[in-house]
Amino acid sequence: MKVIVIGGGPAGMMAAIAAAEKGDQVTILEKKESLGRKLLITGKGRCNITSSLPITEFVSNTPGNGRFLYSAFQNYTNQDIIHFLERYGLKTKEERGNRIFPITDRSCDVLEVFLTRLKELGIKIETQAKCEEILTENQKAIRSTL
Repeated sequence: MKVIVIGGGPAGMMAAIAAAEKGDQVTILEKKESLGRKLLITGKGRCNITSSLPITEFVSNTPGNGRFLYSAFQNYTNQDIIHFLERYGLKTKEERGNRIFPITDRSCDVLEVFLTRLKELGIKIETQAKCEEILTENQKAIRSTL
């Protein structure tokens, strides 16, 4: 199946990786000139990756109605992202407030893991590609317009 992921932030990169690992042909469309730009500034450039809290506590600490997160976390947990990074050689550490950071304290190292995996999987990346419309036919996307 052909998959287009709109947006090259961490969620978009992970969605692309998941689809490609299932055998899909994947393209990421990113409107900026590179992927993961906001990731690079999280945690003051250190990349606050996730929380070490159990999912029930994590959801209960989410402002508003965090219960909608349960279905997503059943499929991919905070531990899964930690294991993903460590599988590609990036160790993590826990700091006060249950915050997880790369042991290197460098957000660019987190981005490098994502970019390495995207390349390994042959995921096509189109930057400066602002998606303005998704055309559908019979409830299936047939094309996006840039």
